[in-house]
Amino acid sequence: MLFVIIALSVVLVVLLTAVLKLHPFLSLLIGAFFMGIASGMPLADVVLSVNEGFGGLMTNIGIVIVAGTIIGVILEKSGAAYRMAEVVLRLIGEKRPQLAMSIIGYIVSIPVFCDSGFIILSSLKKALAKRAKVSIASMSVALATGLYATHTLVPPTPGPIAAAGNIGAENYLGTIILIGLVVAIPAAIVGYFWAVKVAAKIEVPEDTVKSGDLSYEEVIKSFGEMPSTFKAFLPIALPVLLIGAGSIASVLGGEDGLTNTVRFLGSPTVALLFGVFAAFLLLPKWNEETLSGWIGEGLVSAAPILLITGAGGAFGRVITNSGVADLIGGMDLSALAGGSLFLLIPFFIAAALKTAQGSSTAALVITSTLVAPLLPSLGVEGAVPLALVVMAIGAGAMTVSHVNDSFFWVITQFSGMKVTDAYKAQTVATLLQGVTTIVFTMILWTILV
Repeated sequence: MLFVIIALSVVLVVLLTAVLKLHPFLSLLIGAFFMGIASGMPLADVVLSVNEGFGGLMTNIGIVIVAGTIIGVILEKSGAAYRMAEVVLRLIGEKRPQLAMSIIGYIVSIPVFCDSGFIILSSLKKALAKRAKVSIASMSVALATGLYATHTLVPPTPGPIAAAGNIGAENYLGTIILIGLVVAIPAAIVGYFWAVKVAAKIEVPEDTVKSGDLSYEEVIKSFGEMPSTFKAFLPIALPVLLIGAGSIASVLGGEDGLTNTVRFLGSPTVALLFGVFAAFLLLPKWNEETLSGWIGEGLVSAAPILLITGAGGAFGRVITNSGVADLIGGMDLSALAGGSLFLLIPFFIAAALKTAQGSSTAALVITSTLVAPLLPSLGVEGAVPLALVVMAIGAGAMTVSHVNDSFFWVITQFSGMKVTDAYKAQTVATLLQGVTTIVFTMILWTILV
């Protein structure tokens, strides 16, 4: 009966968000209270569990999410995203424009939301498509799938961070970033090939009609003086390097001053704050507009993510305190233990939630709260196994992007594709990305665990 109540609470959240269009924050809170009351928890304990779940998750990852969002806003407004794009274009060459766009998306979406990344790079994408004489649809899908790969798999994007916090892996963010960067590669590659083989055959009006859009050179010049390559990449590279060094120091052990300092600098909160400070080097001027206005925009962008993530934590705590962990602990799960097949459970849950309600972040948050009680019973613990669980959830959160996903509409509106063409080009591409990612994750589990 408890599993039935859990299923009903998830269905309730999906109905509230997908059908009634209620904000996921309130949907998750309502689902949490429904779960607690329906499972027979004392009313006082329901309130306590909601508060503890919300606050506990914010304690671990709240500042990390805010810092990551601020970095993304500064990269966008300072022109650093354009500089990174230009560097990739120079390295890859204009003979492979779709590959260049895929790599650009892969890099930019690590700190920047995929929706924002697609919008800010849209003019560059169109200019390069015209210069290389390739389909705008193929460039759009290459960029979109590159953005999508790291958006669902690599911190400091909020979704993977929230998933890590929910399953108790917030101390292993260095490992999750490293494995996420690796797992996102085949996801981006399959998106690139789909863009070249399928999306390239789709024609949009701008392919045949001469427009007044700026050329590639004009797009670059119109942004004014852009930051240097070093400054542009530093806000992304520095936190990743610090977290990686901190993870290595934790594995090696030791209590000397140097090791403790490296661990301190490598803690996600400190590392992301250093990323913010590195982003300050990108500010065209230090005044109220940038130091308060731009950062204020980052805080506004972070607010809904914090609320959704916190509400997901509350939902997860209520499920845990309802007794489901004890129930799972008494079940015979030996058939799943030790093998990679159990990764299909979080994958299918996340895929069902993503397809039903549209938000990858919400799918990551809800799924991680649901599978967290299952992991101890299966003996899933430690950096690599938990990181691969996050990858499995992220794979499901890719599957699939369609009309209830804001990213789908950003792609159609900024590329000129018809909805039917976008289903063929973008929706199927995300399906292939999700399947490729879960298969690759299961292979890594077999090799590494």
